[in-house]
Amino acid sequence: MKTIGITQSDSKFHLYAPWMQGDDEDIEIITLSYDQQNLEDLKKCDAVMLTGGIDTHPKFYHNERLKYPGGPDQFNESRDEFELKVFEYTREHNIPVLAICRGMQLVNCALGGDLIQDLEEKGKGDHKKQSQFDDGVHDIYVNKNSLLYLVSKTEKGPVNSAHHQGLGKIADELMVSAVSEDDVAEATEYMDKTNKPFLLCVQWHPERLKIGASLTPFSKNIRESFLQAINQKSLYGDH
Repeated sequence: MKTIGITQSDSKFHLYAPWMQGDDEDIEIITLSYDQQNLEDLKKCDAVMLTGGIDTHPKFYHNERLKYPGGPDQFNESRDEFELKVFEYTREHNIPVLAICRGMQLVNCALGGDLIQDLEEKGKGDHKKQSQFDDGVHDIYVNKNSLLYLVSKTEKGPVNSAHHQGLGKIADELMVSAVSEDDVAEATEYMDKTNKPFLLCVQWHPERLKIGASLTPFSKNIRESFLQAINQKSLYGDH
């Protein structure tokens, strides 16, 4: 039995568990809830997924600007603080982490990086959802010297896109493992992987990636490698 903690999201939370469980009856999901503050449930988790959702409060990346294009009317500092504690726990206990969209941004903030508050304001392309039901789509370019390449075995391919923020300063512990055509960081991982648990952060949403159905290397392969890392505690040492 594998037990995976998934952090509570304010947006399309219902999609994460079915994608991760698939047809595997040996996968148990625990919701890590900022409402319940159930940090004690981390002791039961073999791996953790940090989910997408509302922008991280700027104070967590040392920015005093609270009003910016695309920003929320109200932040969720309770969620920010809870998920930062979750990520800290995973680092202290060598627990594999898959971080998605907001989760990728939160990891960068937790490790000392910061965020571009609005990509279009900074002259980047439109990475937002195209409608209430449809994500945007664009290609990403994968660093061949990365875990993401080992997982996906793909140098270039399409992903969905539903974000208006991006990584600014990359945390010292991280490397960028994929970028978009307009040079926005689309995936990160540990720079030095020695004795580190699995960490893969992606800006897209593999749990709802419809391009090529579930066979896409940027969805199916990521899920499988994350589950594999639970048994190994790290994929890095095998490559």
